[in-house]
Amino acid sequence: MYQQMIFVNLPVADVDASKKFFTELGYSLNPQFTTDDCACVVISDTIVAMLLSRQRYADFTAKEIADATKTSEVLVCLSAESREKVDELVDTAIAAGGTSSREATDHGFMYGRTFDDLDGHTWEIVWMDPAAVQG
Repeated sequence: MYQQMIFVNLPVADVDASKKFFTELGYSLNPQFTTDDCACVVISDTIVAMLLSRQRYADFTAKEIADATKTSEVLVCLSAESREKVDELVDTAIAAGGTSSREATDHGFMYGRTFDDLDGHTWEIVWMDPAAVQG
């Protein structure tokens, strides 16, 4: 059965620093699609972050490239398997050079924290109680 994937393409100032940051979070790089100007970060079987140098990113758009440290261009939200995993990933991101970008949100059945990566891209990590989600 076909499983649709998502490829999030983000411009970065320093590809090597971004490679180090995301591997410190526990993600792997796909060497087949990782070069000096692009890092293919495997988040899951169906989610990939393509971290492109600003020059390489410009090959895909005629628009001005946002400076994510000054303006928001995307909010990437990833699920986590538990509240503890939310804290673990966000704490690791902050220790690796990311910044906490807002206070934790706790609604009991849903818990989330947010960090900005080295280039200011916002990543929200959320746990939701499966019993609270209606299908």
